[in-house]
Amino acid sequence: MVKNLSLGTGRRKTAVARVYLREGSGAVSVNGKSVDDYFNNPSFVYVVRQPLAVTDSEGKFDIVINVKGGGPSGQAGACRHGLARALVEYDAGNLTSLRANGFLTRDPRMVERKKYGQRGARRRFQFSKR
Repeated sequence: MVKNLSLGTGRRKTAVARVYLREGSGAVSVNGKSVDDYFNNPSFVYVVRQPLAVTDSEGKFDIVINVKGGGPSGQAGACRHGLARALVEYDAGNLTSLRANGFLTRDPRMVERKKYGQRGARRRFQFSKR
């Protein structure tokens, strides 16, 4: 049986990530795939691994992430948020460095809802005086 050392829930936009820290050699898997295969953009892979680099935890843990909702950018941000929370739960000494880098702050920006009588959230229909 696999024992989780800690877990964290990360959110960004409409994406939600559940992050599990396990003893291991540093493998990061997202939805059953390696992080490089799941996020084929290297910048998203970098975003996911940022909390590990800040806390010098690369190679210490196996990380299992389940993420759903949103697009690749929101999912990468949610993974980073969840991983930071899991690292703090595992060792409270990580709190200051992760907070200083802004990884524990939930990014509140969401898509604004469409309003009735308009074409979009803020875009109006074309005005015609005559």
